[in-house]
Amino acid sequence: MTPELIFEDDHLIAAYKPEGWLVHRSDIDKHEDRILLQYLRDLVGQHLYPVHRLDKPTSGVIVFGKSGDAAAKLQAQLDSDTSVKQYITVCRGFCPEQGIIDHPLPPVADFKHQRKRPKSELPRQEAITHFKRLDTVELPFAVDRYPSSRYSLVQVELVTGRRHQIRRHFKHLSHPLIGCPKYGKSTHNRFFAEQLHCARLLLHAYRLSIQHPVLEERLELVAPPRGCFMSLIEQFDWRLPAG
Repeated sequence: MTPELIFEDDHLIAAYKPEGWLVHRSDIDKHEDRILLQYLRDLVGQHLYPVHRLDKPTSGVIVFGKSGDAAAKLQAQLDSDTSVKQYITVCRGFCPEQGIIDHPLPPVADFKHQRKRPKSELPRQEAITHFKRLDTVELPFAVDRYPSSRYSLVQVELVTGRRHQIRRHFKHLSHPLIGCPKYGKSTHNRFFAEQLHCARLLLHAYRLSIQHPVLEERLELVAPPRGCFMSLIEQFDWRLPAG
């Protein structure tokens, strides 16, 4: 899959980021050549300014400014409670119907020199996630120690934006996300990859609600998942949230 524009005007663009693409070049993944920022700059024919990021395995809505001023105003919104950042994900088990995960998180150590520092010494940052279970499925497969396997489709809203926050919070809740090699469970990841033909992190930035940085009107940016994620939703007869 390739990126596509969702919205464009003289001040900003919103695009669909496929899973597997980096938002911008990074020393963490030096050899990846699927770079969203460069692709979109070539597509619209002008310089773009990053506003926020999505992890490489996460798909969904992302915004870029066409000027530094527009990008700064959008970034300030995303760092406050004036925006809505809504995701959908699939987790192991039947998670609670709804709730708030208020669990501080230490920074993620990406580089070797950061990992040398003991975890107990890393300062924990406030991290708050709201969630609502949308639907469930129970499959007649003994993936783990039970004769059947349960999964939930969940709507998530970020209050804070810590690195890997949703994945780490759902691991803390004992309902890890499907397809996450770092915080998930390999038996369930392998089952989805081999039996359900979906070998990706099932985390998608579904909706972004922001105020236009110049016109000051509300923008509701919605992009349903694609590919195997959408195929699973259809297969399980799950319903997506209202846009």
